[in-house]
Amino acid sequence: MIELIQLSLQRGKNQLLQQVDLRLHVGYKVGLIGANGSGKSSLFKMLLGELEADAGDLRLPAQWRIAHMAQESHTLDRAAVEYVLDGDSELRQVQQELALAEQQVDSLHVGELHAKLAAINGYSADARARQLLSGLGFHESEMDRQVAEFSGGWRIRLNLAQALMSRSDLLLLDEPTNHLDLDATLWLEQWLKTLEGTLILISHDRDFLDRVVGHIVHLDKAKLTLYKGNYSAFETLRAEKLSHQKAAFEKQQQRIGEIESFVRRFKAQATKAKQAQSRIKELERMERIAPAHVDSPFSFSFQCTHKMSSPLLVLDKAELGYAGKSIIKECTLQLLPEMRIGLLGANGAGKSTVIKSLMADIELLAGERRAGENLRIGYFAQHQLEALDLDASPLLHLQRQAPDASEQRIRDYLGGFGFRGDDCLDPVKLFSGGEKARLALALIAWQEPNLLLMDEPTNHLDLEVRHALTLALQSFPGALILVSHDRHLLRNCVDEFLLVSDGQVTPFEGDLNDYGRWLTEAAANRIVVESDNSEPVGGESSQDRKERKRLEAARRKQLAPLRKRVEKLELQMESQEAEINQLNDQLADPVLYEDGNKLQLKQLLQQQAQLQQLSGDTEQQWVASAEELESLTEQVDSDS
Repeated sequence: MIELIQLSLQRGKNQLLQQVDLRLHVGYKVGLIGANGSGKSSLFKMLLGELEADAGDLRLPAQWRIAHMAQESHTLDRAAVEYVLDGDSELRQVQQELALAEQQVDSLHVGELHAKLAAINGYSADARARQLLSGLGFHESEMDRQVAEFSGGWRIRLNLAQALMSRSDLLLLDEPTNHLDLDATLWLEQWLKTLEGTLILISHDRDFLDRVVGHIVHLDKAKLTLYKGNYSAFETLRAEKLSHQKAAFEKQQQRIGEIESFVRRFKAQATKAKQAQSRIKELERMERIAPAHVDSPFSFSFQCTHKMSSPLLVLDKAELGYAGKSIIKECTLQLLPEMRIGLLGANGAGKSTVIKSLMADIELLAGERRAGENLRIGYFAQHQLEALDLDASPLLHLQRQAPDASEQRIRDYLGGFGFRGDDCLDPVKLFSGGEKARLALALIAWQEPNLLLMDEPTNHLDLEVRHALTLALQSFPGALILVSHDRHLLRNCVDEFLLVSDGQVTPFEGDLNDYGRWLTEAAANRIVVESDNSEPVGGESSQDRKERKRLEAARRKQLAPLRKRVEKLELQMESQEAEINQLNDQLADPVLYEDGNKLQLKQLLQQQAQLQQLSGDTEQQWVASAEELESLTEQVDSDS
């Protein structure tokens, strides 16, 4: 058990924790949430023994092994796979002892160490490390490269793989999805679901939290509050609590009106795509949780220039790539006002290449790019943060961009992005990643673009800023192209998806759940096709070949019932989702939150919790079946 007893922590002038009590039991999977700068990372440092409390006690089991995801890589002259294996300290200790015993020709001790190595699955460690790297997006050819050869974002992935490789009783992960694409995020989500130890996870990805954790610890105003359930359950409980306050209720009604207005505009197209229906359900759900964010310090919008071309931008039979190397061929896109497109595809498939080609950051290898007369692009990418002037303040950045604007107007504007009072005078070099991202968004919004190109805009943003960004993008009247691993943002802000895969950009008919299933099925189909087309290995005897073919056929036969089970569970999930949505419709009625309806509200919330639990159990069964299918197909691949 982890116990915090009347614990207080102060850093400089900031009181991060004040006489807090908290108990987390073994096996808990906990999401630690709170605004940037509230003290989440400091709490991690206390758990790691790097910080001492100013008062009170922190108690951990003495024998616990704690692993965490480092934010920097200090060992650069190691092969990536060896760097990941370093995460298993017990394995490395046994290997060192074994090497020494072999040097000393101590055959008895060598035998004992080999037995110990087998007991800790040491002989399969290299394969497990490579599996972790593969899941996080590394190609086989990259796994033996030196750590120094990778960029900063990929080194963070290596740190994550090293932490996952550890034999930990407590795993601490601080924003593990920040440098992942959607495919790697989905893989990590499934991996963490099977984790047997205790997990504390700092994340601002609400979908990721919903699917991984069973408890939420909210750090707010130097206090820690433990909630049972996932992030959505936390939002509902907090919304119920805040909705009883008059001011919160009024703000809720205003927010509901804004969302309902958007839904009415969008429902005219709702029958066109499955994701449209899903998006409306999400928007209706947001009405209930709106009070959970009424005290958010962030409120901004993306205004659009009044002049609008149609089309705004066209790529015609374009070939996209770098330095003569083709990545995408025959790409034809016509961007019209109000189009909202999410780009899906594996890391390296070309999503950022599409964005940069639309932006004209890179030249087309072939084909044509035609810009509308009134095109005005707002472009967000991670390198935009690096382009900020470190010595300039937010106020100065805006004054350079709008020299005729009054200082008060700029100050009022920056306030919506969380830069209030003297905060807007601080130099950027003192800013966190989240503060830099907010400033970059402010600079883009000031331009009043009619086309937003956004490549992973939520990296470093906390939940409150993500919520404000979601609302801002929903009401944006221009066109939007969005690349993000944040499924909540995608689900709420785009109308259609394009799949970037195999050198092509094609419409994806389905929603994000369909995309997750597509990834699993694509991998399975690819492996089966490779197995079917495999040639006999040179030197293989007739008997061996016959046995190999028999095993391959048996495994392919096993795939069929597994696929059927996965499909059956998918149907159950859809049915349960429909029941939950029906219940959510009832909970969306503001009258239900009046004092006289407390009993009915409580009953409906209990029903909702039961249905969500049932839905979660079904989803876990689906995950287990999907993982079994994936494992079996991997066996076919390795044997072929």
